[in-house]
Amino acid sequence: MARRKHNVEPGLPYPLGASFDGVGVNFALFSANAKLVELCLFDDAGKREVARFVLPEYTDEIFHGYLPGLRPGQSYGYRVHGLYEPEAGHRFNPHKLLIDPYAKALRGRLDWNDAHYGYVIGDEDVDLSFDRRDSAPFIPKCLVVDTTARWRPTLPWRRENRPRTLWQDTIIYEAHVKGMTARHPLVPENARGTFAGFSHPAVIEHLVRLGVTAVELLPVQAFVDDRHLIENDLTNYWGYNTLNFFAPHERYIRRDGDISEFRTMVSRLHEAGIEVILDVVYNHTAEGNHLGPTLSFRGIDNASYYMLADEPRYNFDTTGCGNTINQRHPRVLQMIMDSLRYWVEDGHVDGFRFDLATSLGREHKAFVPDATFLDAVRQDPVLSRKKLIAEPWDVGEDGYQIGRFPPGWSEWNGRFRDDLRSFWKGDHGTLPGVASGLLGSADLFEKRGRRPWSSINFVTAHDGFTLADLYAYNDKHNAANLEDNADGHPDNLSWNCGAEGPTDNAEIDALRIRMRRGALMLLMLSQGVPMLLMGDEVGRTQQGNNNAYCQDNETSWLDWQSITESDEAFFSFLCGLIRIRRRWPQLRSSRFLHGQRVPREGLKDVSWLRADGGEMRKADWENGTALSLGMMLGAPGLEPLLMLFNANHEPIDFRLPAPQVVRTWRCLADSAEGEIEPRTAPLGPSADFRLPQRAVVLFEGRRE
Repeated sequence: MARRKHNVEPGLPYPLGASFDGVGVNFALFSANAKLVELCLFDDAGKREVARFVLPEYTDEIFHGYLPGLRPGQSYGYRVHGLYEPEAGHRFNPHKLLIDPYAKALRGRLDWNDAHYGYVIGDEDVDLSFDRRDSAPFIPKCLVVDTTARWRPTLPWRRENRPRTLWQDTIIYEAHVKGMTARHPLVPENARGTFAGFSHPAVIEHLVRLGVTAVELLPVQAFVDDRHLIENDLTNYWGYNTLNFFAPHERYIRRDGDISEFRTMVSRLHEAGIEVILDVVYNHTAEGNHLGPTLSFRGIDNASYYMLADEPRYNFDTTGCGNTINQRHPRVLQMIMDSLRYWVEDGHVDGFRFDLATSLGREHKAFVPDATFLDAVRQDPVLSRKKLIAEPWDVGEDGYQIGRFPPGWSEWNGRFRDDLRSFWKGDHGTLPGVASGLLGSADLFEKRGRRPWSSINFVTAHDGFTLADLYAYNDKHNAANLEDNADGHPDNLSWNCGAEGPTDNAEIDALRIRMRRGALMLLMLSQGVPMLLMGDEVGRTQQGNNNAYCQDNETSWLDWQSITESDEAFFSFLCGLIRIRRRWPQLRSSRFLHGQRVPREGLKDVSWLRADGGEMRKADWENGTALSLGMMLGAPGLEPLLMLFNANHEPIDFRLPAPQVVRTWRCLADSAEGEIEPRTAPLGPSADFRLPQRAVVLFEGRRE
């Protein structure tokens, strides 16, 4: 197609992306090393290229041009010219149609084809060869969005009330847009698996009944199904393979480019008092390593967008996904910050969970707590006020950086998960670790003014066993992933309670439910921020698959119609625990507890107790076989709380403490029986209590 310049005006180098001003569209694309950029326009179906223009101006490393008369809904893409010198880190190839990094919506899906690769597959020195096939027929097209009108939600956006839940009051529910809705009988069939389905009243009612204050959604930014998955009839269900950081994933919206459904979902969740946190992937992209496809960033400016190895032909990779985004480059950092602000200001989200966040904190390839990106977020007047959660690890050298993120950040506390799992299944030597986790892991987070909510506590998450599987399987069963069961972590700190997988043994089933109740009760009684995994409240199983990233099917979806009476009872027990957590401030302290005296109460803010009622001593903590513990919390003007934990396989006699302010101890929750405020007689101070095996019991100390 012939290039045409005469219809294109110079335009402006800002804002980046395609911007409609009511009259025409300004296009602006950053590339420090390109020689020329062509803008390609496509028909309404996004199939046929109808015009091609050279962007006429280049200002401050930004190519730009303005097309008067162009309207929202126009499909487009870029072809970028420059040197093809892989050995120098440059991989320009104008035969590859490229997605605008700032595109706000995409039309169509990626159709895998050899034309996506910048080199000739099969050549002897593969990535140094040059492929001239046109990739345009096989790649999604960018859509011009009306940025003057913003998104048009069904609900009046200007009257929306954001919950603004305090960190210490937050309870997170990690969920998947499709997994939550694909099998819900009350969600209309055409809305299942979409933002519209997630905002259905029946789904929101479930979350409200449960009592969570925030949903943390697995990635919703546009992502790609890996080629090897498609070839094996699998998909990238989780979505950790980002193609674009602004556009919502097309499978979650019902019409191409109709992004209003996301905003409507947020509005309805906010109306119900529930915040929205997005799981975001700014550490790598879907373009993979140096042998990956050329879809966007690689063809626009590989040497700027990606961290390159000492030999620039290769990518520097700390993510395990083939590449690491070069967030130290000012324009790449700007793109990430613009994307985050876009989802906050236009999407009204309340926070972010950053996948493999250690990679975002690397400077000169080593993690630094005050790295460029982390500092940029801390000083940003919009983002610094939002909930920021780091997954504090990656696969690079010294990748595990838990506790080292700066003020303003919370972190997924994997140590809490591992210590609690080990303790609860009866491993010796675990008492000190679980006790630290119950108080918010001060040894990790109490620095630089950080608070207990720096610790995001969880027993299960999307990556690993569900709670039901944690106590039904000793080993992972990932054969359906077609990787010879080699994928997924081999050490899950799980216990099948006596049988691998489903069983007809009623005693084993009862023990499994008992283990699940105790684990979640320990989670809900811990300082910090508890996080629940979708479906754990009703016994969702993945049949032992601990890496269901590619299972977009019944394996991963929440089966609403298979919920039994036993599941309902479990759900009710968990709801009761959440009500208790929200009612008693001692369970969500805004400061770390260290056994300091509470004024005028004759109590400490926390006391650790042995079974004989005495306070724990150094030798008791060093007793590697101890699996029972008492924890008493005191606070000014509040009734003390007493928690008793027994991970032994036998019951234990526990003497209740006798502080001066307590006349009786009233039971609030009992995980052994699955009861909230059971109708049992109060016990007096110094009374002997038979603490059942594998049980957690919570008491309230009454003054009268």
